[in-house]
Amino acid sequence: MKSDIPLSCNSCVTFKISQLRSLHNGELDYVEREKGCAFFKKGQTLLVEGSRNNGVYCIHKGKVKITRMGSEGREQIIRFGKEGDLIGYRSLLSGEPVSASVYAMDETHACFIPKHVLFHFIQSNPAFTLDLMKLACKDLGDAGKIITNLAQKSVRERLAEVLLIIDNSFGTDEDGCLNVSITREEIANMVGTATETVIRLLSEFKDENLIENKGRKIKLLNKRELAHIGNVYD
Repeated sequence: MKSDIPLSCNSCVTFKISQLRSLHNGELDYVEREKGCAFFKKGQTLLVEGSRNNGVYCIHKGKVKITRMGSEGREQIIRFGKEGDLIGYRSLLSGEPVSASVYAMDETHACFIPKHVLFHFIQSNPAFTLDLMKLACKDLGDAGKIITNLAQKSVRERLAEVLLIIDNSFGTDEDGCLNVSITREEIANMVGTATETVIRLLSEFKDENLIENKGRKIKLLNKRELAHIGNVYD
């Protein structure tokens, strides 16, 4: 959906944390001429798994979830995206179909940068290329952790780690709760278990004073102990 709000790269508040931060003014002017800005309502799709994309999205405002369809027809959340993130770059670089679907978790503004613009910067701006390589390496490492965790960690361990991942991704709101609207089903989706199991374990975490429930929101009271439970180490 087209956005009526003009988003200038030079004045964008998320520019300094985005993968475009290595571009100089002349290159930003090029992006300005070629990009398109879009607005997505909660639940709308940015990218569809298996499709071909002709560019990448830079998230200006909002949050997205990135999901992959399993062999049994069940979607699994593999990671999140937030302001400044570049979405869809991996399949574009590899020339493969999009490997995951991307959905808006709330009202999201995103700028679409065409493939030819991205490839121009890869060929002409070494700093941008290095940043993109670092991003690819990080995403690959995170994917490896997911595979290892699903294979070796218990559900309780995985839940503790997922809560910390959500906290690290989005931070907290003014009440100290996780600053994202996420359902118990979506948490179970990330953990790789049934929703009922997540509800039971969250209740146990609450009884152990590790978390506090405020309606549908979750507040982490003891991150150190959650890290210990989840075997999460820096």
